[in-house]
Amino acid sequence: MRIDPARAATLVSQLSSVQQRIAALNPGRNVRLVAVSKLKPANDILALHQAPAHHLYFGENYAQELTQKAALLPPTVRWHFIGGLQSGHCKALARVPNLVCVSSVDTAKKAGLLHAARAALRDADPAVPRLAVHVQVNTSGEEAKSGCAPGDETVALCREIHERCPSLELIGLMTIGAIARSKATTPENKNDDFVALKEQRRLVAQALGRGPESLELSMGMSDDFEGAIAEGSGEVRVGSTIFGQRPDRAEAKIRV
Repeated sequence: MRIDPARAATLVSQLSSVQQRIAALNPGRNVRLVAVSKLKPANDILALHQAPAHHLYFGENYAQELTQKAALLPPTVRWHFIGGLQSGHCKALARVPNLVCVSSVDTAKKAGLLHAARAALRDADPAVPRLAVHVQVNTSGEEAKSGCAPGDETVALCREIHERCPSLELIGLMTIGAIARSKATTPENKNDDFVALKEQRRLVAQALGRGPESLELSMGMSDDFEGAIAEGSGEVRVGSTIFGQRPDRAEAKIRV
């Protein structure tokens, strides 16, 4: 696959800048950086996955785009599915061996479909790991947003995954939050969505008999990742700050 040297240098520089900003906020603490590569070509991903950056974690919003890119790129890429999860896509996603996490599980039906497909894959190849999942919580209460309602609904889904889906691993909770809150977020100015997700983690941990720190928080994107880290996020999802402006979906190419 052709890599343009100038484009690769720009991407590596922008990735490094984000990594440095993360490190400055949390010396000695690991925060997973998922580089959101949606609508960007596989060439860009390869440019960051190979030397000198050797970045591992890439996030996609569309199931078909993820599966197509996964077929083109090395199996050492660790894919995260971060978009709205549809039941019809669960089987195909869970069968991508190096899909390591689905961050947008919001119903027991979808969890069950992911579990069944991953279990079948692991039966065929025991080396395939369990599929990590975050339960998505609609902390802002917006009708257009996916996610469980905070409280009983979130706790019930987490319990379902924990107790009845052994091929899945519940690793934490995710929120996207309101755009206006994201734009107003700084390390000093708290985001109500982040505060709400921390409270949901406390409730889930209590219900499952786990320590809160055993469940990670996945929150923070290009506009607000520094504020999210200040609130304890263990994973941030950064796209345009690394890859630049995205094309329209109709114009996007899997490879160039």
